[in-house]
Amino acid sequence: MKRLPFVILIIVAGTFLAFQSMGSGTKTPPGKYEEILKLVGEMLSQGHYSPQDINDAFSKKIYKKFIADLDPEKNIYLQADMDLLQKKYETRIDDEIKGSSAEFFLAAGKTFNTRMEEAALVCNEILSKPFEFTTDEEVLLDGDQLSYAAGSAEIKERWRKKLKYLTLERYSDLLETRDKNKGKEGFVVKTDEELEKDAREKTKKVIDRMFDRFRFKFNDDDKFNLFVNAITTTMDPHTEFFPPVDKRYFDEEMSGSFFGIGASLQYDDGNIKVSSILTGSPAFKSGELQSGDLIQKVAQGKDEPVDLTGFVVTDAVKLIRGKKGTEVRLTVKKLDGTVKVVTLIRDKIVQDETFARSAIVKNGNSKIGYIFLPEFYADFENPNGPRSYIDVAKEVAKLKEEKVDGIVIDLRNNGGGSLYDVVQMAGLFIEDGPIVQVKDRENKASVLKDKDKSVMYSGPLAVMVNEFSASASEIFAAAIQDYGRGVIIGSTTTYGKGTVQRNIGLDQSFTGSNSDLGTVKLTLQKFYRINGGSTQLKGVSSDIVLPDQYENLKVREKDDVDALPWDEINKSPYANWNAGYDLKVIQQLSSQRLENDQAFKLIKENSDWLAKQNDKRYSLQLDKYRKEQKAIRSTFAQNETLIRLKDDLSVSALTNEENKWANDQNKQERFNLWLKSLRKDIYLDQAVKVVNDIINQQNIVKSKLAEEPVKKAF
Repeated sequence: MKRLPFVILIIVAGTFLAFQSMGSGTKTPPGKYEEILKLVGEMLSQGHYSPQDINDAFSKKIYKKFIADLDPEKNIYLQADMDLLQKKYETRIDDEIKGSSAEFFLAAGKTFNTRMEEAALVCNEILSKPFEFTTDEEVLLDGDQLSYAAGSAEIKERWRKKLKYLTLERYSDLLETRDKNKGKEGFVVKTDEELEKDAREKTKKVIDRMFDRFRFKFNDDDKFNLFVNAITTTMDPHTEFFPPVDKRYFDEEMSGSFFGIGASLQYDDGNIKVSSILTGSPAFKSGELQSGDLIQKVAQGKDEPVDLTGFVVTDAVKLIRGKKGTEVRLTVKKLDGTVKVVTLIRDKIVQDETFARSAIVKNGNSKIGYIFLPEFYADFENPNGPRSYIDVAKEVAKLKEEKVDGIVIDLRNNGGGSLYDVVQMAGLFIEDGPIVQVKDRENKASVLKDKDKSVMYSGPLAVMVNEFSASASEIFAAAIQDYGRGVIIGSTTTYGKGTVQRNIGLDQSFTGSNSDLGTVKLTLQKFYRINGGSTQLKGVSSDIVLPDQYENLKVREKDDVDALPWDEINKSPYANWNAGYDLKVIQQLSSQRLENDQAFKLIKENSDWLAKQNDKRYSLQLDKYRKEQKAIRSTFAQNETLIRLKDDLSVSALTNEENKWANDQNKQERFNLWLKSLRKDIYLDQAVKVVNDIINQQNIVKSKLAEEPVKKAF
């Protein structure tokens, strides 16, 4: 989640952020590395919103990041290697960016290859002998908490513990499978020794595949691309380098259709991570896959699963995609550390199911309209193509025909999109006025305004957000909050991405988004609220905070050390909306509900506890490991139950839309499942109650105003 795009939330099966390939693996022409480095350096210096000086201090940052990307767990390089590389190259990378011979990534890569082969031999030796799981010891897999090993003995010990942990994971699973199936006809009961050997052999397959990838699929081009991304993302997390083949792949995915599961993936610290879920897709339909999940294995139907350790996104995508109607099984590690197998049936990923849609929620005597907007989409190539603000306007019009008493707009997990659309969409709910301010590197600020005095909808309004609501979502929520137009409901804050990027090709004129040398997604501007504060880092604070499972996890912009800072500019003059209710009273009513809601209390307690279990330090003693995993699984399972309402909300399709996809059975089924999921949504339930509070307060105010003339007459 740390690399949310601005122009449009990526709805592709892969977002490749590391170990990327420049091409077919053929020999790179002499000087190409130097040319790319120089062009990237010039682009960063001349175009980036807030460029850092490319000097020795910057060089040291790149050195540290690139080495960490190559060896995140510090089980490859020795301290002696670091001493040699650091002495020669730590302050020379800035010179390479400015045109000197590209030597550092090659030298670091050569040492990496040597130590990697040594590690492979060590791993083979360790895995040739059985493990015992009675010794009370722990393994630490977080490289940030480790120093580089002093010698080969220390490196061997790190590998021993890691391999033991990987084997323990598999051994524990095999024991559990044996316990569950013992006594069943046809099930072969193996001894502990046999299961340990099976687990060790599975681990060896994983490790062998990882080393094979290093040998055969992580060449100099791959290391160079990783190196350039270390440079660009040090400027800020959203400035990235795309080699030509990756850019072409990206463009193809953005425009085409394919058969898959509908999950956007990214490479993260050696893992394949789910970055977003496509609404209406098999992944969404299952409800078992969420942003932040790590995909560990992929199996085709009943076949043996392929472990993704060492895989890059593009290779993982090839395994996950397949023919329509076929089964794929994903072994997934959840954010809280639990592991589960998710079975999905591949389907065509249809883009129109990501468009705005609405439903009706009845609460007491009130009828509340609900609008779901997964992203601020726009077809930039087709003037007559779909636009999010136009579609939202259509949904608002339909809800007004339904005579709703209030509206909830759901921007949870909405990663952003079209700036033009968010400005126009905010204008549907306010009179004319500023919506957002944008500032460039020259400190020139411009105000983007809604110029239409008409208000399409003036009734009670709430906006739902969470920690994955980013960019354009934050602009909309901030504008609604600053005007006092509606109530923001959700996580303590949104994601906190207040920057704007554009794809620029690495040609001599820096024109266009494609180039034979590659493309840079460059941060050019920064967003500011109309009250003057940036959405960068701080995001938008909710008026009403609802505890959720991911609050304590470090997934926001502020958790990235390279993120640009928060600041503020002058306020843009605007007139507050006459809301007809007191926000403090609304907050008090909500607080009273939450204080008496055992589910939200437990969600907060469980989430606090689960966050503390995720420190990458694990027991290697079988009983302790199984006890820890059982506690984590049971806590997570309880949270999964808590976020689903016991009594369904009264949610229905709009009039004449109950069978809106009657001609497409699959779409209709997904639409019905969407409605079903809303009926169980504990967060939507709270949002509807907040809107109901607004309605009641406004009715009281209207009543008092209506009584005034009567009192005067007497």
